[in-house]
Amino acid sequence: MKAAETTPSTRPPRPANQRGAARLAAVQALYQMDLGGASLPDVLAEFESYRLGKEIDGDQYRDADFAFFRDVVGGVVREQQALDPVVHTTLSAGWPLARIDVTLRAILRAGAYELAGRTDVPARVVIAEYVDVAKAFFEGDVPAMVNGVLDAIARRLRPAEFTPTEDA
Repeated sequence: MKAAETTPSTRPPRPANQRGAARLAAVQALYQMDLGGASLPDVLAEFESYRLGKEIDGDQYRDADFAFFRDVVGGVVREQQALDPVVHTTLSAGWPLARIDVTLRAILRAGAYELAGRTDVPARVVIAEYVDVAKAFFEGDVPAMVNGVLDAIARRLRPAEFTPTEDA
């Protein structure tokens, strides 16, 4: 075995994806607003001043794209009346949006917002990113369910990004 194969890589680690960190923080902020009734300005100020890129209880939070974070959280709040029916009709029968876990609801709303309002981000990227966010909070079938719901929404809202021969 060569020496290079046995030593750790000397390349510095890739910087954290700031949009990915913004998405995770957006889901946390939406959760906080949904559960605790915090206002949009208060939550944005709290996350930007005390959480994003800061150390809390010995844990270092990643830097995030503040503008992207604000857009996702603000967009979900602003467009919630239009987004909720889109998510609700995509969920399995018997599972209304109001019945699912608060964190899962925040993930689906944020993903639906990006699919509807952030056409600068490819649909497949949005889906993959929110599946990763789901994996941060859930195990088992939940990330696959997030994938299925957001994929169905993406195919409905952005059909041009999917070829007709792909399985739906």
